[in-house]
Amino acid sequence: MLIGIKNASKLIGISIIACCAVLVCTMFLNFYFDVQAVESEITSELSMIFYNAQVSTAKVVCLVTGGCLFITSVVMLMFYIKHYIDTHKKELGILKALGYSNLKVAKNFWVFGISAFIGTAIGFCGAFLMMPRFYALQNEDKMLPEIAIHFHPTIFLYFVILPTVGFSLLAIGYAWCKLKKPVLSLLKNDFQTLTKANKHAADKLSECSFVDDLKRNTLKSKKILVFFIIFASFCFSAMTQMSFSMKDLSSEMMGAMMLIIGLALAFTTLFLAITTVINGNTKTIAMMRVFGYSQKDCCKAILGGYRPMSYIGFAIGTGYQYMLLRIMVDIVFKDVEGVPVYKFDFPVMLISLVVFIMIYEILMFVYSEKVKRISIKEIMIE
Repeated sequence: MLIGIKNASKLIGISIIACCAVLVCTMFLNFYFDVQAVESEITSELSMIFYNAQVSTAKVVCLVTGGCLFITSVVMLMFYIKHYIDTHKKELGILKALGYSNLKVAKNFWVFGISAFIGTAIGFCGAFLMMPRFYALQNEDKMLPEIAIHFHPTIFLYFVILPTVGFSLLAIGYAWCKLKKPVLSLLKNDFQTLTKANKHAADKLSECSFVDDLKRNTLKSKKILVFFIIFASFCFSAMTQMSFSMKDLSSEMMGAMMLIIGLALAFTTLFLAITTVINGNTKTIAMMRVFGYSQKDCCKAILGGYRPMSYIGFAIGTGYQYMLLRIMVDIVFKDVEGVPVYKFDFPVMLISLVVFIMIYEILMFVYSEKVKRISIKEIMIE
């Protein structure tokens, strides 16, 4: 087999994102189904308003959280498949030269769907472990009749089975499309691209320094990594700020859950993105060191361009969490008594920003030390 379970294990980022998405969506969708069963028992108008607000909340959370994380998982899967094909061009070209069809080679990519199964299965089981406490908090004031927890097979089908099958089929289909290249283009480097890149670099070198030009080209060559950096910063910003507001708007449990999920998504995505950047530029770093560039210049050229992107992601996350909470408070819970007025929490935003900058700069320092340890001899021997 060309691709094994070991290759699929590298997609741990997809497993973590899938786990977080299914954990949240399963709790709210299961509650949505179970709370509908007690609708006929509601007699007071105030309880009915509260019931409608809870139903609307479940819909909004599932659509927003599930939708965003699903799209991110798909993008990450396609990025990994493309990265795998780019780094195994010769092996794949040899298989095609031996007579293997594109579809036959692409079928081996189904194992990438296992990452989705691992994440969704853990998220589904975790949701049922947390559900008793979650149900109690959702009806803490006893405004609704007692809500019993039921197992809904359709949720298991939609959140575990279908994503696993869907991601496996997507992996096969996307790999099949990416493999539709001449055998020779897989067996040798793409000289046309290199020539074009060098020409582009030569034009830019006349306008700026080599380090600045390399920094710009590093960003352009891996646009999808820019998305991951922005997404990681977005998750950190949105979830940390939102978790502080949950203490007044919902419960400490919801706040803690959001904080853990946000940090898990942010660190996982950031770690995978920066690791990919470093691993994909080891030869460039080695050559820069041979030509006498300092460690600071190497880090600036390879990692420096992502810093502004991380601040953009933080700003988007701040705006997103503010708009989402305003919608929840001003529209979804507008008729429910006792819901506090939500205002933008500037001190919390500052605290979150300072912590984010500290963590990001510490990570950059750690990775700069990794750049320092890259062996020039090993790179030159390859």
